[in-house]
Amino acid sequence: MDTASDRRRLELSVSNFGPIAEGRIELRPMTVFVGPSNTGKSYLATLIYALHRFFNGYTMHATGGPVPERFINLGMPQKFPTESLALSESDINALVGWMTPLILDALHQGKPELLPYRIPDEIAALVRPIIADNVSQRGETLYDEVARCLGVGDAASLIRYPYGESWKFCLRKGVAGKSAAAGFYEFTGLAGGHGGSVSALIPEGAPMEIGQDFRSSMLFSDLMAYGRDLHRNDPGERERRALWVLGCAASGAVASMVSPMACPVYYLPADRGGIMHAHQLAVQGLIARASQAVLRPEFPAPALSGVISDFLGQLVGLTDWNPIVTQNNANALSTGLEREVIMGNIRIEQSYAGYPSFLYRPAGWERDLPLMNTSSMVSELAPVALYLRYVARPGDTLIIEEPESHLHPEMQVRLVRELAAAVKAGIRIIITTHSEWVLEELANLALLSELPPEKREGIEGADVALGPDEFGAWFFEPGQDGAGSKVREMPLDVEDGNFPSGFGLVTADLYNRWAKISNRIERDRYNAGHDSR
Repeated sequence: MDTASDRRRLELSVSNFGPIAEGRIELRPMTVFVGPSNTGKSYLATLIYALHRFFNGYTMHATGGPVPERFINLGMPQKFPTESLALSESDINALVGWMTPLILDALHQGKPELLPYRIPDEIAALVRPIIADNVSQRGETLYDEVARCLGVGDAASLIRYPYGESWKFCLRKGVAGKSAAAGFYEFTGLAGGHGGSVSALIPEGAPMEIGQDFRSSMLFSDLMAYGRDLHRNDPGERERRALWVLGCAASGAVASMVSPMACPVYYLPADRGGIMHAHQLAVQGLIARASQAVLRPEFPAPALSGVISDFLGQLVGLTDWNPIVTQNNANALSTGLEREVIMGNIRIEQSYAGYPSFLYRPAGWERDLPLMNTSSMVSELAPVALYLRYVARPGDTLIIEEPESHLHPEMQVRLVRELAAAVKAGIRIIITTHSEWVLEELANLALLSELPPEKREGIEGADVALGPDEFGAWFFEPGQDGAGSKVREMPLDVEDGNFPSGFGLVTADLYNRWAKISNRIERDRYNAGHDSR
């Protein structure tokens, strides 16, 4: 059944993209990618990262101050440029008629924000072409970002030759308050040998709104500030402020249409521990080489994918941040992960050169260990704890590749619960996984959501049960003869208590081989004993 909540989810479809022939997913608070290696899980996760950065634009930190420079996501501007537009006097009067009661309502309620807020139809008619023009002008920016994030020279190199001449994506969300026949807001794009393009489709007459995420709040504050002076007598200043108001409204409308992609995103790549071990040596080596640069000819530097270079830059920048304080307890999410899984505390110490040292203090110890002297489990999970403490806030997306790496099965189960707790706190999580234990615990949390809260007592994970609106798993099914993978949603098998991931087939095959080997051993023993008689 097509419900209102279903239609308001953000859906992403792709075709001919790297290893993926075709696929369609919904971005839910907890989104899980499962499947054999080399089927495109990381490709799709990286595309989501690039799209986030494109639509996010300039962001603000939860404290209200600017994000440290290393954390700024570049793409869509905070305010859409409108300087080339020519507004009529009736357009400006319509904007004055819109803003005046809005500002009075805000002053009357004593609040600077009234979100979410629906943009009046006559203003939406002005905003629609601004969105279409600005999105179409930034196609190359997006595809350059996709190529950077994946570490390739050109986004066209990601096409699945010879199966097509371009790869495509489509982001869509159901039109708010409309019937199924009214369609979707859509942002579609393709990259081919002759470049890339992006287009926006907004159904005629479809309502527009400025959402309730943090970026929209900042836009709305700007909109209100400039809207106060729309009544000025100076025609030039009046038009300039009207254009600014329209730019803020257009950017806020797009943020709502692609939410949650309008919020910041952070990517924790596979082999996080190795990257963290290497980063200090890499920085020291670069500093030493820089002092000798004039003495040696130029040499090509090894290329890093954008997700890895961003991760490295963010590690260096972590000392610029203060721990995020939740409503009830400072660092509650990172503290839970450290207590239940890492079994100790992760902390940062800034060196005289300005880059951080990462330290681990096991529970019960009175001294620290350098992270490079800890177990692989600790070094793999340390970035997760640090991002939960310093970086990710409600509404943000955290992409984690293979969070189960180097974890004992019991710790994998505990980790799933801590990630679910982060989802419950408002942080969106995308993971790729090859772990049966991860999927089985996610299945338990999904089943728990079907029990009324009063009947969950005594069951581990009862407080972090994930309902169908909060969780979804997608399987990357390999194609035959190199035809590419197809991505499909994995339904929960209630009878088996798990998702049909194929892990059970591997277990069954292992058991069958064991039985075959055991039978032959027993037969040989029987024959040897019979012959001896």
